[in-house]
Amino acid sequence: MDGHASAPAPVRSEEPAGQDRNRQNRSHRSAFAAGRQRSADHRVRWRPAGPFCGLAPGQGPLCSESHSCCGPFRGEGETLSERRLFGTDGIRGVAGEPPLDARTVAAFGMALGEWALHHGSRNVLIGMDTRESGPALAAQVAAGLRKAGVEPLLAGIVTTPAVSFLTRTGPFSAGVMISASHNPYHDNGLKVFAHDGLKLPDAEELRIETRIFQLLNEGAETAPDSSIPGDDGLASAYLEFLASAAPHGLAGLSVVLDCANGAAFQLAPALFRWLGARVVETACRPDGRNINDGCGALHVEPLRQRVLAENADFGAAFDGDADRCILVSRSGRVLNGDHILLLAGRHLRPRAVVATVMSNLGLERALASDGIGLIRTAVGDRYVLEEMLRQDLPLGGEQSGHVIFLDFSTAGDGMLTALRAASIARARGATLDELVEDFIVYPQRLVNVRFREKKPLDQLPAVQNEIRETEHEFGPAGRVLVRFSGTEPLARVMVEGPDAERVEFRARRIAAAIEASLS
Repeated sequence: MDGHASAPAPVRSEEPAGQDRNRQNRSHRSAFAAGRQRSADHRVRWRPAGPFCGLAPGQGPLCSESHSCCGPFRGEGETLSERRLFGTDGIRGVAGEPPLDARTVAAFGMALGEWALHHGSRNVLIGMDTRESGPALAAQVAAGLRKAGVEPLLAGIVTTPAVSFLTRTGPFSAGVMISASHNPYHDNGLKVFAHDGLKLPDAEELRIETRIFQLLNEGAETAPDSSIPGDDGLASAYLEFLASAAPHGLAGLSVVLDCANGAAFQLAPALFRWLGARVVETACRPDGRNINDGCGALHVEPLRQRVLAENADFGAAFDGDADRCILVSRSGRVLNGDHILLLAGRHLRPRAVVATVMSNLGLERALASDGIGLIRTAVGDRYVLEEMLRQDLPLGGEQSGHVIFLDFSTAGDGMLTALRAASIARARGATLDELVEDFIVYPQRLVNVRFREKKPLDQLPAVQNEIRETEHEFGPAGRVLVRFSGTEPLARVMVEGPDAERVEFRARRIAAAIEASLS
């Protein structure tokens, strides 16, 4: 397959929709859950200072009696607040600068290696996206691993969900993905997966982080190791697995793929062609610096225009590490994670779908019209997955395009998401437009505010006043969510309500108050 595999992947028959399929796969999901049943100490426990969503306590599935769905936006995570390196998605920063300087990254490798020795084999998998800093960081991680007595294996340029899958199915005690996801090229990051393919619990990350600081204080020095063995067959194994998500293939479909000049730039076009689709590539020529640059899941307009120009059946945009996917329908409609959760939920018919507090109120009401509940978590696909495992549910995700099909994978996977959406549309004999035509999106405004010094939101009176006024104006018909990013120095403001102009006005007022308070 275009250099990635020599033979078609084995595929299976299309599974039945609805509850029968849920029962067939329940043991599969339970196996994941049994392997990672976090204790109470491993969970993030929030202390809400009061309701942030503007809804009455216990109103429908949107908010619990304790407002646990919106609590994170006024409280601090007890476990998260103890960590200095790990954020909500690993360690991230500017490549070459702390915490991604050579000494810290090598210490990370040593600490992870020591952890790995106590959790399985002596092998750790390393993957990376297309950033120019990737090879140097891989060499630093590998050096630390070897100093700890662990052998690294390089998968090369692969996606984050590929590392998750390969770690779970291969002889690895852990996997490391070197990527900063949707961030610009000068940033990079380190994401860690355990041998079960899941991201580490907060408590385990804290243990590794503590050891990193011990090693740095001891003055540990490790020279980068550029001689990392690789295995070209790993990517092929991953693609064969993905092919099972489209059991009837994609023959006859025309698809535009925007790979963000990132990790999927070779894998996605090869896979879709292998399955029979006519593929038009865009943003598939990485140069080390153009990853996510005006392309990919955060910049969908170029893809939308290309889908219309090519008269394609649909388009798919991935981010730099391809763990998220945004779709564009034949008519040019942009379908985010909420739309994908709706069309997949209607096909799978679970008792509930797991999403985050950022998902639009329209998703909740559209699912409810089909008798499907919506369970909300804090922002982060790791918390979505945790709730899916706890509730034994097959589908969950984020509005941003992280979608988890637990019957196939424990990770949000952009390519898998695109394949499942196409396969579901084909199975139902409908277009993507038709599958979501009744989804009424409530006006929602997201504003990011960059800050210099982080302070608890409940200690900012001007911000609290703007939030209270917004909650009072919208009442139960709207929501207000304010949180700090776990990966960047940003405060994120989301306001949702029935009137677009008032939503915009209120979001800007809250953002201005944050900027004035934290400048």
